[in-house]
Amino acid sequence: MLLWTSLLVLAPVCGQSAAAQKPVISLHPPWTTVFKGDRVTLTCNGFHFNATEKTKWHRLYPRRETLTLTPGNTLEVQESGHYRCQTQGSPQSDPVRLVFSSEPLILQAPYSVFEGDTLVLRCQKRRNEKLTAVKYTRNEKILFKSNKSSDLLIPQASSNNSGNYRCFGYRDKLVFISSNKVIKIQELFPHPQLKATDSQPTEGSSVTLSCETQLPPERADTPLHFIFFRDDRVILSNWSKSPELQIPTIWRENSGSYWCGAETVIGSIHKRSPSLQIHVQRIPVSGVLLETQPSGGQAVKGETLVLVCSMAEGTGDTTFSWHREDTQESLGKKIQRSPRAELELPAIRESHAGGYYCTADNSYGPVRSAVLNVTVRVTPGNTDGLVTAGAIGGLLSALLLTVVLLFHCWRQRKSGDGFLGDETRIPPTLGPGESSHSICPAQVELQRLYVNVHPKEEDLLYSKIQIIRLGEEGEANISRALLEDKDASVVYTKVKAQHPDNSAGKVSSKDEECYENEELGECPTHVICPLSKAPGPVKSSQPLE
Repeated sequence: MLLWTSLLVLAPVCGQSAAAQKPVISLHPPWTTVFKGDRVTLTCNGFHFNATEKTKWHRLYPRRETLTLTPGNTLEVQESGHYRCQTQGSPQSDPVRLVFSSEPLILQAPYSVFEGDTLVLRCQKRRNEKLTAVKYTRNEKILFKSNKSSDLLIPQASSNNSGNYRCFGYRDKLVFISSNKVIKIQELFPHPQLKATDSQPTEGSSVTLSCETQLPPERADTPLHFIFFRDDRVILSNWSKSPELQIPTIWRENSGSYWCGAETVIGSIHKRSPSLQIHVQRIPVSGVLLETQPSGGQAVKGETLVLVCSMAEGTGDTTFSWHREDTQESLGKKIQRSPRAELELPAIRESHAGGYYCTADNSYGPVRSAVLNVTVRVTPGNTDGLVTAGAIGGLLSALLLTVVLLFHCWRQRKSGDGFLGDETRIPPTLGPGESSHSICPAQVELQRLYVNVHPKEEDLLYSKIQIIRLGEEGEANISRALLEDKDASVVYTKVKAQHPDNSAGKVSSKDEECYENEELGECPTHVICPLSKAPGPVKSSQPLE
């Protein structure tokens, strides 16, 4: 296998303009040593070469220089020397040394060999005479021997393959020895250098890493892949064609030793950059401020109050904490990478009024805000107090009604009246022209139950409240369940008393009742009607409960 061409049309390198880059000379055939009488075609590979332009060719040999102009970018030569080419507006190319030899045996090698290339060496006899055996040495050590004429191939050449080469040709028991030829395997690209837009960035900022290396002009079109690491453990990227890596947001824990690697897509040439230390700077907390939502520290009872803690400066993981001024207790804590944090206090009560403050700490110590006073107001729509007041008011009304009834019965007993028994009462009906105001309260005659029993005032036992529906006739069979009947309109109250010496359990009572016309809704059911006296014989001796 022969390497007949050593380079192709080149691409711009490292952003330089085409005019500032050197053209490169390629050879055909690729050997730099040939026999006298042979011809070698030189091609000046420039950038954006125009066929109408002329190419300058400089030949130096020995200590004198000649200039040749060609209408194209090629030149055929048969003389030894150092050749350079130059296109319009470009610098001169690197020199190529050609040797036209008159020796019987020559060692042919390509003009340039880069690491990763296949190195091809040929031991050639004048006039292409065949050899029966060949031998190749490097630095006087045998590399390869063959019983027939053969080329020496070194795949994926490296710098270790550089040295002094020589070949030996055998024919008809004759030995031919070539001249020494120094071959240097060129570096395809140097070890990359890792650079950062900022080696001491502040937390929260972005950093761009660049893995910089450069291909030679002869191999400018060689594709490379790049990879980035931190501390030999963290892989920041996979292999990519891009030599840059952007870190959108960097934090203090990202500080460390960074390096990059470059390799050829084909050829397996790997190279690592030296390490680059990146120290991420943290900005201490300052300017801590406590605010509320709603603003101004105005809270409404029963609603949610949001305490907002913010800082003017500070980066990294920040611990926010909220406190009451009087107790110093912590109301809550949050750790986040943000210049502000919120704490919700649901269902605010009047006891939440007072001073509040917050702190922020990103490892340099907590910084405290000023105290913010929070006030709590009760809106008319807040019904908590009304419900409680209504319940208490209802209980007081019930107690007041009981006291009034007991007091009224005590007055009746003190006046010397007898005790009234239970008797069915039928509420009156409205007559023509009568209104509910003439009916409620109304007096109902009661019959004396016992005429020979006169308990003392202090013998009051208890009172009983009964309800009679309007319009009912017959006996009033009242149950306890009617007490909660919303349709009942007449309240019948029975006060019972017993003398302490009356062990037989004989009881006397006075009754009162009140009713109202429910349809008109003008008479309150809690009106206490006066009791009327009803002298006369006892109609019923039914014992009381």
